[in-house]
Amino acid sequence: MDIFAFPPLAALLDAAYGALNGLSTLLEPLAGPSAAALAVVLVTLLVRALLIPVGISQARAEQTRARLAPKLRALQQRHRKNPERLQQEMMALYRAENTSPFAGMLPVLAQAPVVGLLYTLFLRPEIAGHPNELLTHDLFGAPLGTSLVSALFGGTATPATFAVFGVLLAVMVAVAEVTRRVFRPVPVEGDDSPLSSPGMLRMMSALHYLTAVFAAFVPLAAALYLTVTVVWTLVQRVILRRRYPLPQPAVVRA
Repeated sequence: MDIFAFPPLAALLDAAYGALNGLSTLLEPLAGPSAAALAVVLVTLLVRALLIPVGISQARAEQTRARLAPKLRALQQRHRKNPERLQQEMMALYRAENTSPFAGMLPVLAQAPVVGLLYTLFLRPEIAGHPNELLTHDLFGAPLGTSLVSALFGGTATPATFAVFGVLLAVMVAVAEVTRRVFRPVPVEGDDSPLSSPGMLRMMSALHYLTAVFAAFVPLAAALYLTVTVVWTLVQRVILRRRYPLPQPAVVRA
């Protein structure tokens, strides 16, 4: 089933195509064949700039959750044999602090439609019945509508494809490693919850690299969006962590 055959979504896709193609046309004197790639970068920066207030809210929510962690652990110890009562007490605590366990998830949810649109725009040969001119653009010779995996299995990979994707994936892996080291969860004394187990902490660290894996399967335009996004996110998190520092927990002693 093609969800973009639904008239409102088809109109949204056509509008997004018109805006991105128009921006690419404006940038052609400056960027030439890479104009569409530059347009994707500018759109990414615009989206991230619009989400700055949400990022601030996310940092505040993270700070609040860290401050509430000792109280939550105390509730877990007190009501560990009564899950229903534990849930009630935890929700009461969140209400009293004017927060929720899901606070801070909006940036991820807000970006999902943007990634979906970019994926679709650079995957379809036609948009609303007319040829998709965005597919004629490339980035240093690598087509914006081709993914690394499809190029490999389709036999269309070129040195430019390997070079461009190699740089983007290397940047994403480097950002993931820095993020893992800088924002590594610290085991807390007295916290025996499953989320704080060594296995869970290792799995959470590995999740940082999933974006790079995902980027190999999407069109280059979407991979470019993801690369700019992870770099912006890291810089923003570092700045906001200094503005909203987390309380220092009592760490587990060896």
